[in-house]
Amino acid sequence: MSVWPQLRDSRTVRAGRAPGTVLRCGLMDTMLADLSVSVVLFFEQTLDEDRLAAGLARALDRVPVFAGRLRTDGEELTAVCDDSGVPMDSYQVDGTLAEAMGRVTSVGAQLVDPVDAPAARAGGLPLLTVRITRPSGGGTVLGCSWHHAIGDLQSFMLLLRAWSAAVEGEELPEAQLVEDQDALLEKVLPAEDCGRPGFRLPGPEEAAQLAREVASGPRANRTVQLYFGDAEIARMREDFTAKAGRRLSSGDVLCAHVTSVLRELDDDREQRWLTVPVDARRWLGLPPALVGNLLSEVHLPQTPQDGPAALAGALRAALDDFATGHLNLRANLGFLEAIGRARLRDCMPLGFDPQRRRFSFSNWSRFGAYELRFQGQRPVFFSPAANYPLPWVSWTVEGFHGTGFLTTVVLPARLAARLRGAEGRAALHRFRDPADVLPPLAATVPKVL
Repeated sequence: MSVWPQLRDSRTVRAGRAPGTVLRCGLMDTMLADLSVSVVLFFEQTLDEDRLAAGLARALDRVPVFAGRLRTDGEELTAVCDDSGVPMDSYQVDGTLAEAMGRVTSVGAQLVDPVDAPAARAGGLPLLTVRITRPSGGGTVLGCSWHHAIGDLQSFMLLLRAWSAAVEGEELPEAQLVEDQDALLEKVLPAEDCGRPGFRLPGPEEAAQLAREVASGPRANRTVQLYFGDAEIARMREDFTAKAGRRLSSGDVLCAHVTSVLRELDDDREQRWLTVPVDARRWLGLPPALVGNLLSEVHLPQTPQDGPAALAGALRAALDDFATGHLNLRANLGFLEAIGRARLRDCMPLGFDPQRRRFSFSNWSRFGAYELRFQGQRPVFFSPAANYPLPWVSWTVEGFHGTGFLTTVVLPARLAARLRGAEGRAALHRFRDPADVLPPLAATVPKVL
């Protein structure tokens, strides 16, 4: 046995038939085509890899774009459902499952094989990779990475649900592929929206600064994971709701609490902007089984004098306005179309603005990660694996065994150290009662605050 992963098996999983469907990537898909997304699921039992592979093959038959390849023709980017397949590699490593959980966001953790998104644009490279790791202490780690051009988290969770159903011998969910996203959006978007695009085109000086930020990310930033129990969140929600005078969700109060604590520890008294990505499917009356990138976002100013309850209330108001039609998808499409496909790679989301410390809060809860079953086993831990350690970015999912919430946040190293210290822990968990019963894994997984 070795602390370094030892390859046990390597295979390519295919559905066994190629529908040949060609999906025209929309403007937002193309803008995201240099990015991949990676997640990791942890199971306490050893899973049979042959059954996993057979189930994935059936799932790929239902959602074939994940087994396909990209093709670039001039400025057009398409995804071809040609059943080229998904690499699935299996490894053995020394250590326990809890130790593997503690490494999930570390650079070089080797729990996923990140898709090479920029290279895949030219074709020939996979759009999904699967890496299975067996710790010597027992359990199974399932790491997946997919190309952002073919879908968002909702799209990938559809594949996971199909995979789970196939392994369990259940009926697979329906899946609808978006053959032309821009054409679809033209049909369903309101004639007018808020008019504020969620992207910008940096000038030469800012582009150079952003490039330096990306290059220095692994050295300059640290990824921290925060766990909040259900009772803790309930107290937080009760307190903020009373102060804000309106109904607030768990996501509202957690976003406001985390961002406010970070600013408090950083002694930051400037007005900043907060970005919250939103899955636009249900607001547009589209089925959740629709594969593609259908993300809008809410942007709102954050003034520290207002306090976390006021921020939570402002966020809820913005999301309620969003629900009544204040989308910005049409503004996004108009902006991207105006600059042209040739310049989409130079475009940046407003949510990525490290110089101005613009915080991005992605809420991945309620996507059903802990409802999945493989060979009768549900995951005990689900987490993003941060491919790009860029600051002021966060993701929130349900916590251990689907209880509470786990927030993964990337911060400058000095602020991350303060957050891990006694002052930071006290501020983070000011709503926690010493009598609260936390999941056992919350105490055994290294580095989770």
